[in-house]
Amino acid sequence: MGQLRHSLVDRQTASSRRDDRGRGELHMSARMRADEADAGFLVRVRNVSAGGLMAELPHPLPPDSAVEVKLTGIGWVAGRVVWQTEGRTGVAFDHPVDVSLVKDAGSGE
Repeated sequence: MGQLRHSLVDRQTASSRRDDRGRGELHMSARMRADEADAGFLVRVRNVSAGGLMAELPHPLPPDSAVEVKLTGIGWVAGRVVWQTEGRTGVAFDHPVDVSLVKDAGSGE
């Protein structure tokens, strides 16, 4: 999917805590979109790993929906919704990402 010029991550704070599956806890706002022509909508990312993320969404998306998430330090990352429950969604990335780039961007390094 193409680049969206005017959509920026609005706010984030990164935590260095990681669980046994390599997911780092985050509290950051990001943009998610289901169509590259769409400006997207604001989501709150709660954790991220090389393979995916969990986010709070303002409205549900059905499983297997193709989405993109704009992560600070990386840009737009393509993936698919793999689960949805109680306002939270799990997204599996199409390709692994370097989580340290997101962490470094969040910590101001």
